[in-house]
Amino acid sequence: MADISPALVKELREKTGAGMMDCKKALTETNGDLEAAIDWLRKKGLSAAAKKSGRVAAEGLIGISYRGSQGALVEVNAETDFVGRNESFQAFVRNAADLALSTKGDLEALKKAAYPNSGKTVEEELTHLVATIGENMALRRAAYLDVSQGVVIPYIHNAAAPGLGRLGVLVALESSAPQEKLEPLAKQIAMHIAASHPIALNIDAVNPAEIERERAIFREQALASGKPVEFVDKMVEGRLRKFYEEVVLEEQVFVMDGKTRVKDVVAGASKDLGQPVKLIGFIRFGLGEGIEKNQTDFAAEVAAQLGK
Repeated sequence: MADISPALVKELREKTGAGMMDCKKALTETNGDLEAAIDWLRKKGLSAAAKKSGRVAAEGLIGISYRGSQGALVEVNAETDFVGRNESFQAFVRNAADLALSTKGDLEALKKAAYPNSGKTVEEELTHLVATIGENMALRRAAYLDVSQGVVIPYIHNAAAPGLGRLGVLVALESSAPQEKLEPLAKQIAMHIAASHPIALNIDAVNPAEIERERAIFREQALASGKPVEFVDKMVEGRLRKFYEEVVLEEQVFVMDGKTRVKDVVAGASKDLGQPVKLIGFIRFGLGEGIEKNQTDFAAEVAAQLGK
């Protein structure tokens, strides 16, 4: 049997919202496997979380850059939120986003790219910035989106400065319709994505492993409900449809009107503009997604320093 540490129980509780004893039992039943324990709690109806997710804890900024039919996002992390207000740090994130356009979101290529007016690479400039500001920093990720014809539109939620913030979205619409007609629709879809956090563009784009995971959980829940076995498959498929409506962009209800699915909004735009409009992709970066921040007991830290 695996040694179930209090720290592991605490982590599971934070991820799921389940009770302490339920978390300990889940970890015991799954031999200390955190992901399996999350599924165990969900199957038993004891998890308050719909999906696995780490607490958003890393600081820094999301940077966004776009030019007509192409756009790029970068995430640069730092230790404290104060750094996000530092002008030198903001300039670095903004330049990194601009360079991500030319490197097409390739993170390693971006790190090796020449940083403007410095004689350094992007990676070397970041190292210099770390020494100057005195905090650990990391260029964590970059992404790129383009269309052959149409628009790529950005959205920054609660911007800290132009093109910089804690949440950034890019949306790509492919169409021969006039750009000025496409931009308002793309902006609304980007705002929808910021609010609704879809994980895939359409059902076909959902990771098959994720579907099978959900299917297995829904099946156990259906069997546990006491309904006749012949109804289980229908119950599972019904819950899968609901799952798609929650996490697939095209299947989500558009937040702007609260009733129309996103795919139907795009179809309606095609009709109104007299030209086919296709939603071909999106990128959503939330600052610190999936990064756990070290929790410090300040009182204990002070006591330790005082030798108590």
